[in-house]
Amino acid sequence: MTGVGKALPAQVVTNDHMADLVNTSDEWIATRTGIRRRRVLGPSQSFSDMAAQAGHNALVQAGRSAIDVDLLILATSTPEDLFGGATRVQRTLGAARAVAWDLTAACSGFVFALATASQYIQTGKYRTVLVVGAEVLSRWTNWQDRTTCVLFGDGAGAVLLEAASSPGLLDFELRSDGMGAEHLAIECQVEAVPLIGGMEATRGNFAPISMNGREVYRFAVQAVPDLIEKLLASNGFAATEVKGYFLHQANQRILDAVAHRLNVPIEQMASNIAHYGNTSSASVPLILDEWVGDGKLRPGDLIVLAGFGAGLSWGALIARWGRF
Repeated sequence: MTGVGKALPAQVVTNDHMADLVNTSDEWIATRTGIRRRRVLGPSQSFSDMAAQAGHNALVQAGRSAIDVDLLILATSTPEDLFGGATRVQRTLGAARAVAWDLTAACSGFVFALATASQYIQTGKYRTVLVVGAEVLSRWTNWQDRTTCVLFGDGAGAVLLEAASSPGLLDFELRSDGMGAEHLAIECQVEAVPLIGGMEATRGNFAPISMNGREVYRFAVQAVPDLIEKLLASNGFAATEVKGYFLHQANQRILDAVAHRLNVPIEQMASNIAHYGNTSSASVPLILDEWVGDGKLRPGDLIVLAGFGAGLSWGALIARWGRF
């Protein structure tokens, strides 16, 4: 991992703003989730531009240009086009040599995309892969549902992976369990469309985000630390050897529970959920970018990245940061 970047909408929606929309309060939201504010993309702003800006910033940090990118993977569940958003990001970025496609795994998407990218590098097929996680969950939020509208925000983050003589991405584990798919979803709703001779087709629309918060929390606090412990043990590392844990930012209580389970100081569990809320596939690169920008990571530092959420899906990845 040689570069990381982010891009965020300008609009900041605070918990006090949310209290004017629905029956809630700053104290209620912050106590239960850790969230104080979130960013929301405006109607005149572009998802593709935001995602491309994050990718550009990662390239600049790595000292690369868009023309160096062999493969671009866009991890998103909220593209501007159901046929895919990656090629639009490729076009905006100017990555003319890159093949580009979307990967949809919701809040696990960025980690799944990193794992996928690493395989192309390890086989020698591609040498430079840009992974972008971007979401505009505000477009699929019911702003009258206080159980969900307070949780989500918009943003984009990106990481550049490059081939190197010594491995940086050491190992990963990915999991899925479709038995819990209904616990967190943006489901397609269909209506009948008459054709001819008694035949019918259907027209689809997507419902706002629905979530069984209790079940998602229960799943996360058990499955995520289990997987991280397995990954560390199989690679011969103790939890305390990791410089920073970069988990999907869903709920501060989940981050605290995982830190407690791993028996590591809470300072090692990176958190920015107070500022951005749940940005799904963008959350891991957003918090990674903050740590790099603040000088908390040095080349060679051991890090763990983990995503979890809709699907249900979860995954963890162990790596060393930067060129070393």
